[in-house]
Amino acid sequence: MTGEKKKKKRLNRSILLAKKIIIKDGGSPQGIGEPSVYHAVVVIFLEFFAWGLLTTPMLTVLHQTFPQHTFLMNGLIHGVKGLLSFLSAPLIGALSDVWGRKSFLLLTVFFTCAPIPLMKISPWWYFAVISMSGVFAVTFSVIFAYVADITQEHERSTAYGLVSATFAASLVTSPAIGAYLSSNYSDTLVVILATAIALLDICFILVAVPESLPEKMRPASWGAPISWEQADPFASLRKVGQDSTVLLICITVFLSYLPEAGQYSSFFLYLRQVIRFSSETVAAFIAVLGILSILAQTVVLGILMRSIGNKNTILLGLGFQILQLAWYGFGSQPWMIWAAGAVAAMSSITFPAISAIVSRNADPDQQGVVQGMITGIRGLCNGLGPALYGFVFYLFHVELTEPDGSEKGPKPNMANPTDESAIIPGPPFLFGACSVLLSLLVALFIPEHTGPGMRPGAYKKHSNGAQSHSHSPQGSGAEGKEPLLEDSSV
Repeated sequence: MTGEKKKKKRLNRSILLAKKIIIKDGGSPQGIGEPSVYHAVVVIFLEFFAWGLLTTPMLTVLHQTFPQHTFLMNGLIHGVKGLLSFLSAPLIGALSDVWGRKSFLLLTVFFTCAPIPLMKISPWWYFAVISMSGVFAVTFSVIFAYVADITQEHERSTAYGLVSATFAASLVTSPAIGAYLSSNYSDTLVVILATAIALLDICFILVAVPESLPEKMRPASWGAPISWEQADPFASLRKVGQDSTVLLICITVFLSYLPEAGQYSSFFLYLRQVIRFSSETVAAFIAVLGILSILAQTVVLGILMRSIGNKNTILLGLGFQILQLAWYGFGSQPWMIWAAGAVAAMSSITFPAISAIVSRNADPDQQGVVQGMITGIRGLCNGLGPALYGFVFYLFHVELTEPDGSEKGPKPNMANPTDESAIIPGPPFLFGACSVLLSLLVALFIPEHTGPGMRPGAYKKHSNGAQSHSHSPQGSGAEGKEPLLEDSSV
C-alpha cells in the first residue's frame, strides 16, 4: 500500500510539473497572441517544408537501401507507419482532450521529424524510425482539433481549406530547393537544412503557439482518467453501423482514401521510375500541383460550397479523383501526367467538404466521437493503401534497375516492351479509380443535411469526460479533424 501511495504521489508531481511547463502559473496559456488558425498554418508549413526538401535525397537513399523490390519495400515502410498511426490516434486524441493540444503538437512534430537526421547517419535506422514514428505521427489530427477549438461552425470549412492548402504551399518550393542543393552541393547539406527547419518548428511550438482548449476547462479536465475504451482504435469502427449517415460517410472515406494513401506513398518514386522525370521535373511538378491545390482548396472550395452545396462538392471532387487516377494509370507520356496533375488538384476539395458535412451534422459535444470514426477509417487506409500499392507494383513487375551514371536517381526498367508496365504503366492507379467509382456511388446516398438525426444517443455514452464538458459551441472536435492529408503522405 505504501508503494502504491508513493507511485501516486510521483505521478501527481509529474502531472503538476508538466502542467507548469505548458501553462503559466496564472493559468493563462503561453504563446504569442490568442490561439488562431495562423499558428496551425505555420506548424504545418514548417513540418512539411522540411520533409519536402528531402524528396530527391529520399528517392536515392530508398533505392540504394532496397535495390530489389523498391516499390514493395516503400509500401511496407509506409504501411507499418500508417497502421501504427491508426492504433495510436484514439489514445493521443483522448489525451489531447485532457492534457491540451500544445503538448501533443510538440510530441507529434518531434517524432514525425525525428527520422530526418538519420538519413545520412544510417539509412537502415532512418527507414526503421520512419516506420516506428507512426505511433506519434498524427500531427494533422491534433492540428485540426486545434482549429476546431477556435473556430465557429460556419468558419470551419474555410479554416480546413486554409490549413490543407498550407500543406500544398509547403511543397511548392521545397522539393525544387532540395533538388537544386542536392545536385549542386550534396545530400548532406539538404538533410542538415531539413533538420534545422524541423528544430525551428519545434521551437515555434514551444515559444509561440498558445493552448487552444478553453482556459476554464483546464483545471477541471487536467488529470481526468482515460478509459481503455477511448484508447481502443477499433471502438470507433464498431460504432460506424449505428447510424446510416455515418456509415455512408465512412464507406465513402474508406473507398476514396485507400487509393489516395497508396498514391501519396509511392507517386514521387513512380514519376522517376516509369515516367522518367528528372529530379528537377519532379520538383517542378510538385510546385505546379501545389499552387493549383492552394487555389482549389481556398477559392474554388468556397465558391462550390456556396453555389452547389456540400454534398455536390464531395461528388464533384470524387469525379475528379476518378479521372485523375485513370489518367495516371494509362498515362505513359509526361504531358499526360501534367494534365492529370491539374485534375488531381481539383480532387483535393473532397476531404475538406467531407469534414464540413460531418461537422455540420454533429453536436458540439460529440464532434470528437463522430470525427474519430472518420479518422479511424483514414488511419486504417494509411496502413493498407501504401502496402496495397507496393504489392500491386510488385505483382506487375514494376521494379528499378541500377542508377544511371548521369542521374542521381533510379533508372526505369523498361527493357521488355511486352511487359505489363508498357501496356498499363500504373496498374495500382486503375485499381484506385475503380475503388473511387464505388465511393462515388455510395456518396450519392449521403443526405445533404440530417440535423439531429445523425447523432444517436448511443454516441453520448462513449464520449469521454473531457468531451462532455470541454466542447463549447466552437467544438474542439477531439482528435479527428483531418480532412486532407496524413503525415505519411510525404
